[in-house]
Amino acid sequence: MRTTSNPAFRKLPEMAGGYANFNYGGSPQGYGQAPAAPPQAARPMTIDDVVTKTAITLTLAVITAALTYLVGPPAVVLALPAALIALVISLVIVFTKKVRPALVIAYSAFEGVFLGGISYVFGSSFGSAIIMQAVVGTLGVFAAMLVVYKTGAIRVTPKLTKWIIGAVAGAAVLMLINLVASFFTAGGLGLREAGPLGIGFSLLCIGIAAFSFLLDFDAADKAIRSGVDAKFAWYIAFGLMTTLVWLYLEILRLLSYFTSSD
Repeated sequence: MRTTSNPAFRKLPEMAGGYANFNYGGSPQGYGQAPAAPPQAARPMTIDDVVTKTAITLTLAVITAALTYLVGPPAVVLALPAALIALVISLVIVFTKKVRPALVIAYSAFEGVFLGGISYVFGSSFGSAIIMQAVVGTLGVFAAMLVVYKTGAIRVTPKLTKWIIGAVAGAAVLMLINLVASFFTAGGLGLREAGPLGIGFSLLCIGIAAFSFLLDFDAADKAIRSGVDAKFAWYIAFGLMTTLVWLYLEILRLLSYFTSSD
């Protein structure tokens, strides 16, 4: 059973009992056969690999975001194309059968351009202070959930996993319905408007994103313990970044609600 809702981590193959070593050239094991010895990875992935690759992707995203933000008004024009390109790259990363670090790096760069453009829009409308507040809030939630996971305050169980996956899917469906409804009615269902409903929905999304980190940490932990190849740390970094981006956008939106109500 997979233990994460993040599509990036679905690239990690499974065996009975969780994530296992990647199969290089061996035939798949069928039911009823004796378990085969796990293949030897070129170099087993370590926590240092995950930290290093995650730092590289985040640093690149921050740099491109900052440069885009400093460009000014043209950043607004760059945001949508960059978001579409990042989406296409992310789909390739998720569905390809081969680790491609270059694609993860490219995804980080374009995602940074998108974040820089969106941040410029929010900063121009609600003040530049909202950007730093959202960044601090995102890092704070990430650090808090890492402590929660490491201390075992909340254990990742099959029941919790199913709940979080269902919550992510439900939130995505609601956002899609709200988007479609906005084509016919101003504000759609009101899920993205500055009001009690919009604030409540953003808080819900922030909570779901925060709990998603637990699944991401657990998937990375199991991958490390099972001895997967070190290059798969790029997938871990990609998965963590997608959750960070979602969390940042939700916090930024929530802060804008309170700012607009001042």
